[in-house]
Amino acid sequence: MNTDKIYAEQLANEYAPKDTSKVVALRKLDARAKLSATVFTYTFGIITSLIAGVGMCLSMKVIGDGTTFMFVLGVVVGIIGLFGMGINYPIYKKMLANGKRKYAFEIMQLAKEISEN
Repeated sequence: MNTDKIYAEQLANEYAPKDTSKVVALRKLDARAKLSATVFTYTFGIITSLIAGVGMCLSMKVIGDGTTFMFVLGVVVGIIGLFGMGINYPIYKKMLANGKRKYAFEIMQLAKEISEN
């Protein structure tokens, strides 16, 4: 195995002009179908984990005045955050299915054209 040759080919491919072929268009459509679900999932996951963290801080008396009310509030806020983290994946699956359904016709047409050639 000649690693210099592999490296040279890889570097040449990186600098070669990119064509706008059907495969590139197919990849772009696939990425577009998945983008909204991915962005929402990361954003929602970060927000709900921060909510759960605030709840834990309240219940452990790290923030707040340390009263019983703050403890109970912290437990409730923490449970809300944990619930949000728990439903994040099912929401992602549903949004991903909707995105795939939205672009399915175009992706199937392009894939058919590519496979026929």
